[in-house]
Amino acid sequence: MAIASATWINRLIPIGAILWAVMGIATAQPATVDSIAERMVILQRSYGGWSKTFNGKAVDYSKPLDNAAIRLAREERDARDATIDNGATAKEIVYLLEAYQKTGNTRYADAARRGVDYLLEAQYPGGGWPQYYPDTRVYRSQITYNDDAIINVLSLLRTIAGGSHNAVFTADYREKVQQAIARGVQNILATQVVIGGRKTIWAAQYDKDTLKPATARSYELPSLATAESANILMFLMALEHPSEAVQQAVRCGARWFKDHAIEGYAVKIIDAPGQPTGKDRILAEAPGEILWARFYDLKEQKPLFAGRDGRPRRRMEDVENERRVGYSWYGGWGDKVLKRYKKWLKGLTEGN
Repeated sequence: MAIASATWINRLIPIGAILWAVMGIATAQPATVDSIAERMVILQRSYGGWSKTFNGKAVDYSKPLDNAAIRLAREERDARDATIDNGATAKEIVYLLEAYQKTGNTRYADAARRGVDYLLEAQYPGGGWPQYYPDTRVYRSQITYNDDAIINVLSLLRTIAGGSHNAVFTADYREKVQQAIARGVQNILATQVVIGGRKTIWAAQYDKDTLKPATARSYELPSLATAESANILMFLMALEHPSEAVQQAVRCGARWFKDHAIEGYAVKIIDAPGQPTGKDRILAEAPGEILWARFYDLKEQKPLFAGRDGRPRRRMEDVENERRVGYSWYGGWGDKVLKRYKKWLKGLTEGN
């Protein structure tokens, strides 16, 4: 989840003392600052989270903020668009904690703590997190594993609970974080999809009230989602002293990936002058390769595809060219699960 390498960061132009005056943060600049961390502090919402956009574009902390941008950031501090989508909020907290360790600048520790406060507040009582908070319009209220949103949060919280940042988080605070993790794990167990009486894997997003798989974007239908499920299983296998319920969830998930592997094929992007994008994505025979479809339907557990019209399809080639090329419909997500699963099982045996 690193934001940038040290070399890249060193090339950035430090934010001048003007930021402090404009933001009203302090009258004197601390002795040691990190320019990326400074921008994160400036763009943090008043309630602790971060948006993934600024001034109509994806946030780019590598770009210096001029006076107009700083004023805009101040005007937008109460905007209700903070999110955990695309790694937002979690990645800022991770970076700020690292910046605090390097610089000793307590403002970064304070901002990180406020970010964690936001995550704790945003968590549903059942343990899940919405994609956005406090704005929960449309599908923003859904419990969202999509693009590893919840797993990013849980992984960060597990690091904090494990004592990696004791200088920032007190023992009482770490206990609150541990309780949030426990609720998060319970949510994972509660949302593992059961089909025909057997536990399978997970959907990308769920209705917050019914815990049933839900639609997000038009081409992301309620379905079993392999990319997200792979990282959920990796998270569960990293837990120390897993409960019987967690062990069962892992065994069922790993079995599903083994049973649904597509052997002997690989995905390729090829030149296709006759197509609107000039490219195409195809499945090609590739002896020895293994992959999985991005989505599987909730009845027959067969590969599922959809275009921007939201209509389900059985073949990738039936999706319009723009979506066919612009979305990862196949991938090797289950490979790391099955490799880690062997070591996980061995560890369980040796631990008994």
